[in-house]
Amino acid sequence: MSEAGKIMLVGIGPGAVEHMTQRARDAIAESDVVIGYVTYIKLVADLIEGKEIIRKSMTEELDRAVSALEAARAGKKVALISSGDAGVYGMAGPTYEVLFQAGWTPDDAVQVEIIPGASALNSCAALVGAPLTHDFCAISLSDLLTPWPTIARRLDAVAMADFVVALYNPKSGRRTRQIVEAQRLFLRHRRPDTPVAIVKSGYRRRQNIVFTTLDSMADADIGMLSTVLIGNSNTFVRHGLMVTPRGYANKYDMEEGGATRDGEKAGRSLSTGLLGWLETLQAEHAAGDSIEVLAARHRLPADYIHATLNEPWEAEAPATEESEA
Repeated sequence: MSEAGKIMLVGIGPGAVEHMTQRARDAIAESDVVIGYVTYIKLVADLIEGKEIIRKSMTEELDRAVSALEAARAGKKVALISSGDAGVYGMAGPTYEVLFQAGWTPDDAVQVEIIPGASALNSCAALVGAPLTHDFCAISLSDLLTPWPTIARRLDAVAMADFVVALYNPKSGRRTRQIVEAQRLFLRHRRPDTPVAIVKSGYRRRQNIVFTTLDSMADADIGMLSTVLIGNSNTFVRHGLMVTPRGYANKYDMEEGGATRDGEKAGRSLSTGLLGWLETLQAEHAAGDSIEVLAARHRLPADYIHATLNEPWEAEAPATEESEA
């Protein structure tokens, strides 16, 4: 072939055809070459008959990207597949690194398309309830490419900040201590009974779901095919479902038909939102509390408290039809 081809970075979600987007299925169907980790190739076996298949091992991500570029330079359409989403701990990042190293630009004859898919945190959350309804983040415990102090600082920061956290790559045959250290760091900031859900092989043949607590998390059956969901201070488990409240109870009386609580208004920030907090902060400071005392009370950096007290601010704008809850 003389014309340049195309690289399609395909997120296949959990792996079953019914959980792939139509675009993901179409991309695989139109490809000449399919490249991927051997396990991912097995997941799409029914879709790749008659195609050139390049199977790679777990640690050969860069080789996959190089092979994809070589095939595309030869004029072929390449489906480079990732489980979950290609841009979430997937092949999108290393592929762009290889492309840039080779001098590729978006104007190059070789086209690149990223096709999104449901990441593990989405799939696992759907299986256990609604744990991600409020702020959350994802952290990989793999230290194969990331220094452990970096991972530990991130774990400590999000544990203190009360995020719901999805732990990727929590444990392997050789990496057994990382999940214990993650538990240790979280227990510095979270209650021992904080809900934890562990989903292994979500939506796959050997799917297994375990509900446990933070203090028992490291004792559970966890491996590379597991995703660990750690709740925040408000997350609860009821009737076998893990739920993180969005915060409606802070503003509305859930037992009185959703009427707003005293001092609250629909479409306006909470009385403890930014402007209400600013008023409280100023009143506390005027009453004699030092910046250091305020920083400790509100668990925020002293320089942030100082800057906030010295920054002019305006009242909240009136609510509109597009206002949030």
